[in-house]
Formats: sequence, C-alpha cells, structure tokens
Amino acid sequence: MSDELAGLRVVVPETRELEVLARMLERQGATALRCPLVAIIDAADPAPVEAWLRRFIATPPDDLILLTGEGLTRLLGVAARAGIEAEFRAALAQARRICRGPKPSGRLRSIGLTPDLAPEPPTTAGIIAGLQAQDMAGRRVAVQLYPDNPNAPLLDFLAAAGAVADPVLPYAYASGAEDARVLETLETMAAGQVDLVVFTSTPQVRRLVALAEGSGRQAMLAEALARTRIAAVGPVVAAAVEAAGGRVAVMPEDSFHMKPMVTAILAALR
Repeated sequence: MSDELAGLRVVVPETRELEVLARMLERQGATALRCPLVAIIDAADPAPVEAWLRRFIATPPDDLILLTGEGLTRLLGVAARAGIEAEFRAALAQARRICRGPKPSGRLRSIGLTPDLAPEPPTTAGIIAGLQAQDMAGRRVAVQLYPDNPNAPLLDFLAAAGAVADPVLPYAYASGAEDARVLETLETMAAGQVDLVVFTSTPQVRRLVALAEGSGRQAMLAEALARTRIAAVGPVVAAAVEAAGGRVAVMPEDSFHMKPMVTAILAALR
C-alpha cells in the first residue's frame, strides 16, 4: 500500500478487466471513481459465433488475426458453453497467430500459447504493413472483429492479397447501460472535481461523446475535457480523445497496457 496518489480522484472506466486498474490506483492511495463507460456483453446471437468455432475446429485456418484480448476470452467462453473448448484450443495451436497489441498476446499466453506475429505499431495498419511483404494468396484467415468497427481496411487488404477471410464478432457493447451515472461523472469532471480520467479504449471515448451530444451537454463535455487531466493507454485511444476535443497529458511510452499505465500516472501526478 502506498500514498503516492493520496487525495487524488481518478475516473476509471468500469468493466471486469478494468477493475484491476482501479485497484492498482487505489493501492497508491487514489480514490477510483468507477464509471460504466463501456459494458461488454456476449454477442446477442451465439449461433454464428459457435458456427465459426466449429469451422475453425473442423479445418483450422492458416492464420488467425486477434484484434482484442476480450475477443479471445469471449470465443473461449462460447466454446466452453458449447462443449468444444478443448478442440478449439487444439485448433488454435495449429494456426499462425497474429496479434494486435499486448492484450490478445497476453490472453494467448494465459492459455499456454504465444503469438507468432505481433506487428508494430499495434494497430490495424501495423498488421497490414506486417503482412504486405508476405504471400497471402490462397491462405485462409480467421479474423476476430470487435463492435463498432467492421475493419474494412483489413478485410479489403486480405481480399486484395488473395486470402480468404472468415470474420467473427464474438461480443457487443451494451452502450445503453448506466447512462445516468456516466452523465453524473461528466458533470463532476466539468465542475473540476476530478484530477484524472483514464481512457483505455476508443469505445469509451465514443460513448462519452455520444451521451453528451444526445443529451445536449456538448458544452459540459468540452468543459470536462478541458478541466480534467486525461490519460490514454496508447496512440489509438489518444487520437480518439483529441478528436473529441481533449488533450492527452499521460500515456505510456512504449508498452500499452495496465502496469505501464499506472507507472505513467505515478510519474505525471507525483
């Protein structure tokens, strides 16, 4: 236990995974204000996801592109409920595993596998650049997508390169959940009562903007972003913050996940 952040009020998006971040900050003495900026739920219809898993098992693809750690978690969950998790894990071991960033890589390692490719930067453009020099013609590529982003650039690249893509969307964002709490947090930020807000994904920023615009609180959003120091987990999230009118003051230098995020916050707020 430390008191390096004692007295500081930090808004942390509220999800199962981000509870870890909230507790890390609380151990440093901060008061973590949990805000449900994004709620992640399983896909409304699991049938297409299960069908994709069964195709994956029956004929493992040449490549699997994992864009998020949450995506692999949800795929494993659907596989477990369908009674085919062991078969899915065995098929995973046969495919070349391509990860966008540390979260899918870390999730793979948690089940005893490693990424075969983890292109830099950890973005869709980075994955495309990493595959451009390779012969993709005829390769079957499973692609894990995530909500609000059909990722046309990646799928178009694969098609142009002669690959056959099989995309799956294993989860959704419950963006209507807890709107009142989010707007209350926005009001607190605008009043200058929050020292830091931490953004770890672009949907969090989009949800905040959408709620502000939908409730006629654009001026409050501008005030909240101007009066609150902002931390972003990486450059993609930072770009979303800037597009919303904010300015990122805290960001890890080269490793975009939780521990470096806390380290960067400590360095900035000491």
